[in-house]
Amino acid sequence: MGENKDLPDDYFFINACAKSVFLRQKILNKCREDLYTWLDDENGQVAIYDAVNPHASGRRSLAEEFAQRNVQTLFLESYVTDQRILAENARNVKIHSPDFHGMDANEAAQLYLKRISMKIPLFETMMENDLNYIKMINAGESIQYNNVSFGYLSHRIVFYLMNLHIKTRAIFFAREGSSSDEDSEKVDASLSDEGVEYSKKMTDALLKHREAERATAIAEGEPLASLRSLTVWASTRKLSFETAIPLKEKGFTVRQRSQMSQLNPGVCGKLSEASIHQRYPEEVIKHAADPYHHRYPRAESYHDLAVRLEPVILELEREENDILIIAHESVLRVLYGYLMACDATFIPSIEFPRNFILEVIPTAYENEAKIIPIPDISSDKSFDHFSQKNIPTPKITISSLPGTSSCDLSSQNPISRPEEHPLSLD
Repeated sequence: MGENKDLPDDYFFINACAKSVFLRQKILNKCREDLYTWLDDENGQVAIYDAVNPHASGRRSLAEEFAQRNVQTLFLESYVTDQRILAENARNVKIHSPDFHGMDANEAAQLYLKRISMKIPLFETMMENDLNYIKMINAGESIQYNNVSFGYLSHRIVFYLMNLHIKTRAIFFAREGSSSDEDSEKVDASLSDEGVEYSKKMTDALLKHREAERATAIAEGEPLASLRSLTVWASTRKLSFETAIPLKEKGFTVRQRSQMSQLNPGVCGKLSEASIHQRYPEEVIKHAADPYHHRYPRAESYHDLAVRLEPVILELEREENDILIIAHESVLRVLYGYLMACDATFIPSIEFPRNFILEVIPTAYENEAKIIPIPDISSDKSFDHFSQKNIPTPKITISSLPGTSSCDLSSQNPISRPEEHPLSLD
């Protein structure tokens, strides 16, 4: 980096000074070193090399360099001609981009647009027939691709990109209500009286929050600040669907998704923690070593659950309106972990108490999460007090997951790493 670890003012410009060009090349070389370390020494399978690469000659050089290391290359280009999209990108830069942290909002937007305009005369859009590439035009308005039939992953990337969009929306997560049936994992039990009361209070809290968000948008001068449509996704289990009934009665669409059923606990479904330790001591050790991939006998792993939820994730990316997901805690863990880029190791330990709704807002540079308390609902978990942090750590708290904030000043920590358990069934 430059002096005081700040980039030179002309670092991103074509006609940069020799010192900036040297620094730029040094950083690019270091990025590639990190990439090779990840692939060669850390068992990495996919690496994302984020760079402009505006010239065809530079792209060919990269492809040749990676080919010498036996690395298959797929270029992704975002080609934008719609001025509205550029304006929205500039707005997101003002709010979220770490490149402009601490800078005046209008100054950040102008600098962002200046960087783009200076590169346009020298930019060469991807047309190389000998390279593998995907070109997204106007944020998914259309997609062009070339030579991407070189494996399963390339096809999945194309399919994934076809489901993306950049429209603002919110994704809400809520636990399904409780049942009085102790064997609710095996029996499709209905909500208890307490569960019915929870469903009503959860509905009230969500609708009041959405109205408050709309009022704030109007106060800030946002044009046409109307409520986006809300769709409710529930599993096919009674607990999940019955929790959504108060919303259905208010006219909201409720869709049942069979893929959103809870993680199958297998033979451990009716066993206590002590019984699991006694009957399956070796499995307990394996589970402690790798709780994301390990399966108990006849059970699913969290990785299995994530694979099962792939169609749900793709539809989640494609959906342009707000969504409320009501599901078992195991399902919420996987979906939240995907949206917030949580380490797979931590996903089985994330806890969602019933006294809050979690709102995730996808943005250009990071997804943000907010806590929406549900009044008069006591937590079914115990938590430490939390302090504001931004980077996930092995001890998972609401503030140690990326971009999470609370809508009030409650001192309860709604997401935490629980005591060590061999398998979470509740």
